[in-house]
Amino acid sequence: MKELIHHITAQLATVYPEDEAQALAWWLMEEETGLSRSQILTGCKGTTNFAHVQEIVERILHFEPIQYIFGHTLWNGLDLKVTPATLIPRPETAELVERISYFKFQISNCRVLDIGTGSGCIAIGIKKAHPEWEVTGIDISEEAIEVAKENAKRNGVEVEFLAADIFNLQSPISNLQYDIVVSNPPYICESEKASMRPNVLDYEPATALFVPDNDPLRFYRRIAELKLGKHLFFEINEAYPDELSAMLSELGYTDIQITNDIYGKPRIIEARMA
Repeated sequence: MKELIHHITAQLATVYPEDEAQALAWWLMEEETGLSRSQILTGCKGTTNFAHVQEIVERILHFEPIQYIFGHTLWNGLDLKVTPATLIPRPETAELVERISYFKFQISNCRVLDIGTGSGCIAIGIKKAHPEWEVTGIDISEEAIEVAKENAKRNGVEVEFLAADIFNLQSPISNLQYDIVVSNPPYICESEKASMRPNVLDYEPATALFVPDNDPLRFYRRIAELKLGKHLFFEINEAYPDELSAMLSELGYTDIQITNDIYGKPRIIEARMA
């Protein structure tokens, strides 16, 4: 079994960095055998279809995300279904959830709105940390909403998920006030595509990733203008923290704070509605 993992790693290392190739090889074998890494290392035998394993290796070599191949991912302690209708949750988004989870409020039963919920990872992560909070997630994609609903069930939480377009927002969302509004909206500029890998460009939903070069703050501005919540939390493009901070200030928000991610890049901005 370990020899097969070394063989898979060697193949994947032709297109992926060595450490990533090794991680992918282990993930593949754990999924295919139903064994944990420790079980494999101690010599446990699992059922393996070698032809099927090689077929998956070929798909990964063509940059198809392993999360889409197996239909799920482990993220921030959650087992989440993912499909090409949803982004694959990133580690930096887990930092956003953690930031909100430890935010101190004067009331215990906060009302939270997650805009552009996708797989539901943010909304579900917040609800897991605070079962007493009332959490709603919205997304323009009906397909994403169905995935998010399934993810809430598989992770044992109750979150309301609704299809909604923030540029044509209807009731009941438009008539409510939330304690927290959070979003990880599209923020990658079209011009940044040239530096991105095929596993993102060719497989993940472009509508959830990209904004026009001439209006990179489009979604942030719209959400801030709606003024649906007392506190805003955004995941942001590292290139625009100052511009976003200035925009929020112009719209009347105060206590604006930028937090760096684990790589030292500005990744989270929070603000309070005056």
